Amino acid sequence: MSVTSVPRSTRLIVADLDGTLLHDAPTFEERFLSQRSVDALVKAHEQGLKFAISTARPVSTGLHFVQRLPVDACVYLNGALIDTDPAHSDFSTLTSGNVPIDGHLQRIGFSSQRACETCLMLLDAMPGLRLGIVMNDVRYTNFDVSVLWKTQEYRITDFTDVPKGQADKIFVMPQPEQCAQLASLIPADFKVSISEGTMWMLMNPLANKESSLRAVCERLGIGLGETASFGDDLIDIDMLKSSGTGVAVANANPRVLGIADEVCPANNEDGVAQWVEQLIA
Repeated sequence: MSVTSVPRSTRLIVADLDGTLLHDAPTFEERFLSQRSVDALVKAHEQGLKFAISTARPVSTGLHFVQRLPVDACVYLNGALIDTDPAHSDFSTLTSGNVPIDGHLQRIGFSSQRACETCLMLLDAMPGLRLGIVMNDVRYTNFDVSVLWKTQEYRITDFTDVPKGQADKIFVMPQPEQCAQLASLIPADFKVSISEGTMWMLMNPLANKESSLRAVCERLGIGLGETASFGDDLIDIDMLKSSGTGVAVANANPRVLGIADEVCPANNEDGVAQWVEQLIA
């Protein structure tokens, strides 16, 4: 990557977390943000660039990264929760299910009743399927999610006792041999995104990284052409394609590498930080 490849018109940097900004680790909980990345983004922010995070993570596992960085906006849950004023948000604000009157939070989901109906339909067709509903940072699931995520709150359910409210997403953890049948059963009112090749997310079609990028840009008064976004996974593709500059980290899925305008070094080499350092040099 050469210095001349970095566009000087960039006003907003948007980065995915897992596989992009964060370093890999043996467990999900051990993935980490390097000091080099923090320093590069702080310096860029001091020079007037805006910064946003766009992640599939919920608040419980994303907020502590937000609190270490100069974040002007954060997209959680792959676009189901958009926060355009993180300085005035805390865990309770983000997970209360309420929308502040100033409009800095947007929630894009579907009713928990519809979520339960869908889970019951899938289980009727595919008994034993592992799945759950995410709502207000609680996972209502039919399996022990601690085998996947050690710190996320969950409640075992048969999907008849989930509280009323707005759900953020349905997540499904299919076995490889279950994927074809699962794909044939997804209702038309949901859009499927697949994270890290294993977790299927059934979401409101308007809850995605591309739509959330547009919402963040509108709120911050920045044009899409003035953005540089970074990602590694299939759920990042539309965001990268809609940005002024879409940058894939070198470790990205081949399909992401194929559509990217730029390729920066891998996440474990602080590729985002290296790109930003050249931008502000």
